[in-house]
Amino acid sequence: MKTTTANHPATVLLGAQAGSVTLPVCDHYSGVEARMRKSLALQSEMAQEFGACVFDVTLDCEDGAPVGGETEHAALVTELALAAAPGMRVGVRVHPVDHAAFEGDVACIAGRAGARLSHLMVPKVESLADVVRAVQALDAAGASQLPLHVLIESPLAVRNAFDIAAHARVQSLSFGLMDFVSAHAGAIPADGMGVAGQFAHPLVVRAKLEIASAAHAFGKVPSHCVVTEFSDGEAMRMAARRAAREFGYTRMWSIHPSQIRPILEAFAPDEEQIHTAAQIVDAAIEANWAPVSFEGTLHDRASYRHFWQVLVRAHATGRALPPQAQAWFASAPQPAH
Repeated sequence: MKTTTANHPATVLLGAQAGSVTLPVCDHYSGVEARMRKSLALQSEMAQEFGACVFDVTLDCEDGAPVGGETEHAALVTELALAAAPGMRVGVRVHPVDHAAFEGDVACIAGRAGARLSHLMVPKVESLADVVRAVQALDAAGASQLPLHVLIESPLAVRNAFDIAAHARVQSLSFGLMDFVSAHAGAIPADGMGVAGQFAHPLVVRAKLEIASAAHAFGKVPSHCVVTEFSDGEAMRMAARRAAREFGYTRMWSIHPSQIRPILEAFAPDEEQIHTAAQIVDAAIEANWAPVSFEGTLHDRASYRHFWQVLVRAHATGRALPPQAQAWFASAPQPAH
């Protein structure tokens, strides 16, 4: 059956609550000028390699700006964003809403480069009121269409995660592991920030699950925290796999270039998953989205959504797709994010 806009998976399965926002699975952070420039160059190189922009670069003001040099750093970040290669996804993390530099960050960066940015990351969001304040600042800067990504970094923020995720401008929720552990006044040991402890301590595990659940409840993207042991490749791969397969995260932070490929690999479906998903979606289209039997198992729209999302992740991570799936993405209706 010929695929048209009316029967295209992206149209028919639009009612899927989960996955209504699709972002690259890796969000790479850098705040020092030389590293920001290298990150943007690497992003462009890997886009040519994979045939798609497979990771975001988020330029960092919060930890990147020297004390007293916030205005100059915001201007630098703005120029770097404006100079990024066409088609590359570039975001910026500004200072928290209660920081003296917040208003200036937004006015400079969103005011000048808002149309070029993919998102604005706001750290240390505690409540819906903080989101509203950030939206007001963006609107005042003339960037009323720029999506917000927010960092959940405290017990109070975890408690308010569902309210935060419900806001229409919020596109993604990230877990801020280091600040979350520190906010417990020593009640969580330091190894709760490590690659093993962050998957074992009950309070950290609970926070991760709550954030992922809140994001999925409103069709937003949950983004997993950093792994600081960037020189330990196996630890990085393990953390990325667990975040993707056990904790419901569909995106993860990178703080070193060596972490990008392990994240892409962990969050990408394997060849067998891709092949199966393409066969099931193809059968669904041929049946005009009625239920079908595939290898002795009944499938309908509830499972079609899952298999379509497998293909979306494969496409977003630059994986090879069967010919029919390539055609679906070539003709896909553009989503409204």
